[in-house]
Amino acid sequence: MKTIGDIRAALRSGHGFPGDRETFEIDLQRALEASTETDLKAVAAVIVDYRGRIRLYQDPDFDIAVQEGIDLATRLKREARGE
Repeated sequence: MKTIGDIRAALRSGHGFPGDRETFEIDLQRALEASTETDLKAVAAVIVDYRGRIRLYQDPDFDIAVQEGIDLATRLKREARGE
């Protein structure tokens, strides 16, 4: 995924986090408005960010890592309350 079209296609296919399809377009528009003809770094940053989100969301170990984080936070909260 190197192009805006690639990212749009992946998001239309349900890849990425909930809401990414809509926020991608908003973030891309903001980046385009903030860019100049010779400096498209903001646009490139949006592309890199969403490409990473799509890859992360598709990682089979992602759900496991999220659950481990939730379990850790729950345990730390219980310990802080003295349970």
